Amino acid sequence: MKMIKTTLPPVTQEKLILFTALWLSLFYNVAMFTHITDVYPPSGENILYIASVFVVQVGITALLFALLSTRYTIKPLLITVLLVSSLMAYFMNKYNVIIDNNMIRNALQTDLNESRDLLSWQMLGYLFFLGLLPSYVIYKIPIQEKSWKEAFRARLKTIFFLVLLTFGSVALFGKFYASFFREHKVLRMYANPGYWIYSTFYYIGEHFKQKHETLKRIGLDAKIDDNATRKIVFMIVGEAARADHFSLNGYNRRTNPKLETENLINFSKMYSCGTSTAYSVPCMFSIYNRSDYSYEKAKYTENVLDVLKHTGKVAILWRDNNSDSKGVALRVQYEDFKTAKNNPVCDIECRDIGMLQGLEHFIEDHPDKDILIVLHQMGNHGPAYYKRYTKDFEKFKPVCKTNQLEECTQESVTNGYDNALLYTDNFLASTIEFAKKYTQSATAVLYMSDHGESLGEHGIYLHGLPYFIAPDAQKHIGSFLWLNKRYKQMLDIHKIASKKDKKLSHDYLFHTLLGLFGVKTKVYNPALDITH
Repeated sequence: MKMIKTTLPPVTQEKLILFTALWLSLFYNVAMFTHITDVYPPSGENILYIASVFVVQVGITALLFALLSTRYTIKPLLITVLLVSSLMAYFMNKYNVIIDNNMIRNALQTDLNESRDLLSWQMLGYLFFLGLLPSYVIYKIPIQEKSWKEAFRARLKTIFFLVLLTFGSVALFGKFYASFFREHKVLRMYANPGYWIYSTFYYIGEHFKQKHETLKRIGLDAKIDDNATRKIVFMIVGEAARADHFSLNGYNRRTNPKLETENLINFSKMYSCGTSTAYSVPCMFSIYNRSDYSYEKAKYTENVLDVLKHTGKVAILWRDNNSDSKGVALRVQYEDFKTAKNNPVCDIECRDIGMLQGLEHFIEDHPDKDILIVLHQMGNHGPAYYKRYTKDFEKFKPVCKTNQLEECTQESVTNGYDNALLYTDNFLASTIEFAKKYTQSATAVLYMSDHGESLGEHGIYLHGLPYFIAPDAQKHIGSFLWLNKRYKQMLDIHKIASKKDKKLSHDYLFHTLLGLFGVKTKVYNPALDITH
């Protein structure tokens, strides 16, 4: 008996483009159309508006493929878009995130260990059914052969048809689209694959635009008085610690039991520069305020660590238990504490508390210098909050023990997050205890989280939404300052305390660090110094 061999019938490039665009619009844009129907409930004229958006989505996607593909590139192009779009659909559907250029930067700067926390069978299901299967069909389907003249005419006709279809749909419902584009532009950011493709090209363009720029040096005039008291400052960069889950800020759970016993100044209204680590960490150490900051500008401008280094009197150490310093510590001593080679406190992962080990040696090795030690936490990095603390800190139960947060109750997600904050409380209090040993120096512990975190409110998880639409939970962050007796004698403690409930932001960090060390330089702005 002969085996029956099936072959797919050949199709034109134009049909393949249209069918792929239709497939993408139908199955990869659930997040976009969910948000659209939230704003425009599907009844009456709204049904026509939603149908029009679908037509425009298909038209723009097909037009993009028609403009970029040739006989030899069409399959690689469509397969790449399908594979990437399947993952984009997963993250948008499950975490309600938007894939913009900052999210792309954050993803590219995330290390393998953090990426593993995002892996799940559901994610692999998206990749298989929405990525690999349709890609295999496209790989196997034969393309009709045409002469270059026939192919050119067919492509022109298709482009003309798609332009007419797309812009005709927009013109037909002009008033709707005028409102849609003006008042609900965020809805466009969920378009898959259009927006992630745009964001990728934007990211690449910005990356290469300044690739050959030289580093802008600042604060070369920085000086510290020779007779000043020696200062030791511990700057702790937190991770995903939202302010409203700090009992220091009135949260109804005791997530800061140890910090509550310390005589510190808690800044209850501190706000982040961005909503992701890749954006916020360079921003908070840069001279630029959030209003004029860009990642590219910061990359080619020295930061506050450089200005302190210019004084010649501050020894600086950056220890990192997160992904890395995001370019901030390129010119100072850097130690990776995400590895058991350096971090003595590792189990299923290396712990923040391990960053305190051996710090006394760095301080002793620089007896004639002031000291700045930056500790970059793993903190509350999601979605696997249950991994961010040891068993003895699991106070709030039950706990979501999966990275599929939407499958858990919001209570169990919150419980895991709050347990991780309890562990951070222990780490921060331990840092203060370590600092207390240096009674002959002016010693300070300054803490700021890089950004906040969404825990399922309104179906939003994690962080990274564009700042202008991000909820307060992703921007309102935990922050405090602890000073020992010698530092309090040098500073106006009452003036600092008067700012504890004032609205502050990452804009203040650059100048506050300069102020803590008593640095004199033209780039110092006392109005943005919390200690001034």
